[in-house]
Formats: sequence, C-alpha cells, structure tokens
Amino acid sequence: MLQIAELTVYPIKSCRGTSVRSSQVEPRGLIHDRLFMLVDWQGQFLTQREYPKLALVQPTIAGDSIALSAPGLSDISFTPQTTASAANEKLEVTIWDDNCQAIDQGRTVAEWFTEYLSLPCRLVRFAEEHPRRVDPRYAVTPADRVSFSDGFPLLVTTRASLHELNQRIGGHLAMDRFRPNIVIDGCEAYTEDGWPAIRVGELEIRLVKPCARCTITTVDQTTTERGKEPLATLARYRQHPTLGVLFGQNGIPLSSGSIAVGAEVTVPTAEAVR
Repeated sequence: MLQIAELTVYPIKSCRGTSVRSSQVEPRGLIHDRLFMLVDWQGQFLTQREYPKLALVQPTIAGDSIALSAPGLSDISFTPQTTASAANEKLEVTIWDDNCQAIDQGRTVAEWFTEYLSLPCRLVRFAEEHPRRVDPRYAVTPADRVSFSDGFPLLVTTRASLHELNQRIGGHLAMDRFRPNIVIDGCEAYTEDGWPAIRVGELEIRLVKPCARCTITTVDQTTTERGKEPLATLARYRQHPTLGVLFGQNGIPLSSGSIAVGAEVTVPTAEAVR
C-alpha cells in the first residue's frame, strides 16, 4: 500500500523545513509553505545556492507569530505582515524570471538576517493578490499559481528512490537535501516517474514535471558542508538531455484539501486524469 511517509513545510524559502503530521493543501501548495523569502537590496532572491548557512535557520510557526533561531544569534520572533503600511512597504522582488509583489517584514527581522548572512537583506512575504503563474507549458489550468517555490506548488518524492540512490552512492544522504513537501512510501524506486497524479482521499495532485536538481542538494543540511553528491551519481543515470539531473516530481493540486502522514495514496490511470 502506498502511503504518506513524511510531510514538510518550508515557511521561509531556503531555510530549514518543519516536519508536520498533517497539513492543508491549497492552490499554492501546503499551507505556510514558502510564503517568505530573503532578498538583497535590489530585490533579488537569496537561497542556499549562494548562502548554504541558510540551512541552519529554523523558522517555527507559533500561533500568529514566527520564531527564528540560528547558530550564533539570539532567537527572535516576528508577526507576519500581510498588507503594506508605512513600516512594511510593498516591494517588487525577483525570483528567477518572475517579478512579484511582496510585503516587507520590517527592520528588526531584516537586521537579524543581515547579521547572520553578513549581507544587507530583507525578509518579504508573498503578496496574496499577486498572481504568480505556473509555467504554462506544464500548468493544468491557466489559473495554476505558486508563491515563492522555484516553480510549482508541491514537490513529491519517495523513500524507495532515495534508498536506491544511497545504495549507488554507498552512503546515507538524508531526504532533507531534496526539500520535498510530500514523501511517499510503499513503492519501488522511481515508480513515481510514471505516475500521472496521486490521490489522497478526495484530494488529487497532478504530477506535471520531473524535478531538475540544483547544487542545494550537495549541501549537508546539518553542517552546511558541500560535496559532489548526490549530483555526481544522479548524473550517471538520471540525466535528461534537456531538463537536467532529475529526482522527484513537481505537483499541482487540483483542489484544496487535507493531507496527513499515514494516509493512503492511490495512483489513477493516465486515462482517468485526461
């Protein structure tokens, strides 16, 4: 039986994720996922690609506030601002090729991250009214949208695929290097490559594109040390001629609904999702 093995939410893009037992799936993905992002003074997004130490920043959602902890700094908390004001202005920020509207989260949290990264930066929240669309080549409908994820609302992986990869490497890389939202257990390695969708109760998530992996996967999420794996091994047998090195599947939810660890997962036929 296929079932949900892990659920992870990443409140701040490129910072540490939070494992949850259950969550709500919304059009932009899991609730609270990647609604916040760090930007430099020009509004360009910042990630572990350039600043691997972001892996050690732990955001924790506690009621209406978010607590932050990181090595060498005192813990702080802030109340997310969802509308623009004199203290929290609306900014235009850039993530990849997309220009987005975002709400600045204020001076205190900006100074905290600036000290940690030794770089002037701001923490911003995605502006709810901004329609950042999914790549139309892979969208299920023209209304499909995403917040500050790289390109899609959800990332789905399987334990079997990671196990097979680790056997090839001859080591043990943790799943957190791949930063998935949903991890599924109960299948063979890379079976997910052929799934058109997954269903959890009434919730259906269309799997629209294999996920091309970047250098963030080479960052140990506990130590921030970089290495050659898993990209070196994946490139030997998971290299697509145009998409790149692949691991996991990008997903788009067709509706809102709840999801929980332990829930049964079913896979519809390709004909059933057309």
